[in-house]
Amino acid sequence: MPRFPKIAAAATAATVAAALVAGLGGCRGKGDGPLDVVVLGTPRSVFETGPRLSPAGQLVRSATTEGRVGFDELGRVIPALADRWIVTDDGQSYIFRLRDGTWPDGTALTGESARAALRQALDAVEGTSLALDLANIDDIRAMAGRVVEIRLAQPVPDFLQLLAQPELGLVRAGKGGGPMTLKQSGMIALLTPIAPEKRGMPARDDWAGSIRTLRLRALPAAAAVDLFDRGDVDVVLGGRIEQFPRTTMASLSRGTIRIDPALGLFGLFVARPQGVLASAENREAVAMAIDRDALITAFGVGGWTPSTRILPPAIAPTPAPASGTAAATGAERWANLNIAARRAQAAARIARYRAAHGKIAQISVDLPAGPGRDVLFARLRDDLATIGLELVLARDSASADLRLFDVVARYPSAVWFFNQLSCTTQHGLCSAAADTLVASAAAEPDPARRAVLIAQAEDTLIAANLFIPFGAPVRWSLVRAAVTGFAANPWGFHPLLPLAMIAK
Repeated sequence: MPRFPKIAAAATAATVAAALVAGLGGCRGKGDGPLDVVVLGTPRSVFETGPRLSPAGQLVRSATTEGRVGFDELGRVIPALADRWIVTDDGQSYIFRLRDGTWPDGTALTGESARAALRQALDAVEGTSLALDLANIDDIRAMAGRVVEIRLAQPVPDFLQLLAQPELGLVRAGKGGGPMTLKQSGMIALLTPIAPEKRGMPARDDWAGSIRTLRLRALPAAAAVDLFDRGDVDVVLGGRIEQFPRTTMASLSRGTIRIDPALGLFGLFVARPQGVLASAENREAVAMAIDRDALITAFGVGGWTPSTRILPPAIAPTPAPASGTAAATGAERWANLNIAARRAQAAARIARYRAAHGKIAQISVDLPAGPGRDVLFARLRDDLATIGLELVLARDSASADLRLFDVVARYPSAVWFFNQLSCTTQHGLCSAAADTLVASAAAEPDPARRAVLIAQAEDTLIAANLFIPFGAPVRWSLVRAAVTGFAANPWGFHPLLPLAMIAK
């Protein structure tokens, strides 16, 4: 099997993309003119609507529809429609004072209208994992003038970061209030910052000279990287592991490739627990066979840390050793075994299964399209072959036994990780017992007891082996050295407004 698809195929796609940008000129990263930005995806994804947004849709939503708070380029929470807020000592009440402004239809921005808009946004995400993250909202109250209170059933330390998600941007009569305007030119989104006085903030005399328009489009990775390599675009966002080999096909300097220190889930989800994958013991054998270091070494991604656990050390609370949980040790799974010893144990399990059941059917895996799929599949295929299992690529996602699960966290909490694998959001293998422990942890006021419940929930998920972790997700961007307003961050989310501000 070839390591990468033929470059000629990528060149064909890039030729089509080049036609889309004909007449746009070369790199504008150093000047005051428009900045050309590409996010990886399909051309129409820039203009999509609805609660389930692609990366391109999330960027445009956050640029044109503000929530109470938003993100800066470092991934920090900053004011948006709310210019200030307080949190009560019990952590269960967030009181926001909205800025003095209007909605796009000219009506006043009031506490009551903002309450109604948030209710609408919450209804729109019902049934998604984000709705699970927001389940602790108990009540939303409009208070005097431009004040809104959100009450929680239990404290949520990262609640402000949840409110900053693009899907929680507030609209009235179907329109959001910025911070940027959107005009469509074919498949290109022209995004321009709105003057502060039009958003209820003090005017700036230097405003016209401090901003630039962004020309945003979504393109496949091959086309986007080629255009960046030729100097026709200034920023490429939204890169994932399956597209990373594209960066080695082009003549890019390493300084232009920016990798986020992402938190999240990256591994294999057991979509169909049948045959040899019907038992947790054999699913663990698959997990034991994978050489995680070699998996990423094949891509040449530096600074990546493998993991056999679901919660990264930065997220997992550490309960007292007396709790009896595996998390209390902080150790990786099978820490006392090298890869050869792990594979020997795993192969023995598979041999026992074969002796009892006869021939083992092939195991199929669904991996996203891209040159990285060939690299990832070759590594996984060879790893599983060492324990007597044959891995093949699935015909489609619906028929796959295993499916790559590659999602960046929205906020730094164990709850996010558990919600991704819950029986509410997953249609494959899940653990009702783990969900019960997570719910108990959310309702537990004592921090020490809560840490134990979270550790028990992780232990339960690990014992079920319904998810086979590799480590942190890989997210990358291409950014010219002269471009300002971009910073790598743990959420892999790069808001557009900072890119549109010209550094003086």
